[in-house]
Amino acid sequence: MKFIYSVLAIIAILGVFFLAYTWYKAPKYVNGEIAPNFTSASPTGEEISLSDYKGEYVLIDFWGSWCGPCRMENRQLVPLHDKYQQLKFKDAKGFTILSVGIETRKERWLGAIQQDNLHWKSHVSELQRFKGEISKLYKINEIPTKYLINPEGQIIGVNLTVKQIDDLLSKRLAS
Repeated sequence: MKFIYSVLAIIAILGVFFLAYTWYKAPKYVNGEIAPNFTSASPTGEEISLSDYKGEYVLIDFWGSWCGPCRMENRQLVPLHDKYQQLKFKDAKGFTILSVGIETRKERWLGAIQQDNLHWKSHVSELQRFKGEISKLYKINEIPTKYLINPEGQIIGVNLTVKQIDDLLSKRLAS
């Protein structure tokens, strides 16, 4: 009988840990919600806001120079950006990637942007890693994390794969 209680206790504890971990990983915002605006400095010191891209599809990409999976995914984001940068959409002015660097060292962040050929202009970082205001606003606890925003500022995808983003955008292209 003690054995059964011990097994049940272990199962209960594991269940609590699983629920806590799931809650920890869950994005703060979900499909259908309006993405909260934020403003931060680009590598050149220019202020960039999410609202600057109203009317476009925006992929907010939370990533880090120190994050292996992020760096691997960058290899897929560059062709995605290049594919949709000049195309016309039925309901949008265009597509952009707004990269949010979860960093503490500016030189490493800038080096990774260069090495990974992230040639779009929309890069920001507060250089406070997960303690920055943007990270807190979006409850970023792990990276990579992505939010796809429609031209009205509504979230239409959270943590989609690059293939899923490509499929979603291709359906919205102008004829």
